[in-house]
Amino acid sequence: MKRFLPDEAATTAFGRELLDALPQDLAGWTLLLTGELGAGKSTLARAFIKAAGHRGAVPSPTYTLVEPYNLARGNIYHVDLYRVSGEDELRYLGWNELDDGCRIVEWPDRAPGLTGQADLAITLSYHGAGRSIEVTGLSERGKLIAATK
Repeated sequence: MKRFLPDEAATTAFGRELLDALPQDLAGWTLLLTGELGAGKSTLARAFIKAAGHRGAVPSPTYTLVEPYNLARGNIYHVDLYRVSGEDELRYLGWNELDDGCRIVEWPDRAPGLTGQADLAITLSYHGAGRSIEVTGLSERGKLIAATK
């Protein structure tokens, strides 16, 4: 699935739409967000987290690496791997302990093995003044979601 997002409002709306496409229980889902700096990864993650019911700020996890959110639909973990140098560092993040919720991962290319564990790959890229977004299903359940978007 590929779509044009003309502005930040469209990216925010897509974040809500993505959340609505997932099952009520978000546990065990992994979403990989890729794109250049400023392409809208954090904007999309913030919209998803706020649509799930979080009130307040949604800081970028660039320095904390993981920002947890305990919400009505379950835990959501916003993960930023930009400062991670390899897959072996994931165990220091407690990666395996995050499977009780939905993991939204920015910069997943820092740990290429995540692709085999993920459900959706979401790529944002510059398209004129807006962005284009492409959603690819990686798992069987992810493919079902991508086919409906």
